[in-house]
Amino acid sequence: MSLAPVEVDKPDLGQWTVPDLPWVTIVWNDPVNLMNYVTYVFRTVFGYPKPKAEKLMLDVHHKGKAVVSAGAREAMERDAETLHGYGLWATVSHDS
Repeated sequence: MSLAPVEVDKPDLGQWTVPDLPWVTIVWNDPVNLMNYVTYVFRTVFGYPKPKAEKLMLDVHHKGKAVVSAGAREAMERDAETLHGYGLWATVSHDS
């Protein structure tokens, strides 16, 4: 008994798929919020321990910004909206 040849579609190697990069929530420095308040917000919203929240707050203060969370786009948009509710300046971006 002879089997008939099977045709297999080969993927077009000219079409590369780009992996879905994680999204990040970035908090930006502002002239309004006190450093201890920003630390409080990071602890309250993300449940970060005090040392991590303080490090992120200092990054915001000294570097002008800090990535405070990473994940799916929808979750990062929720995080940014939550931070806006606390009066912080936050944006969502692709992780680079």
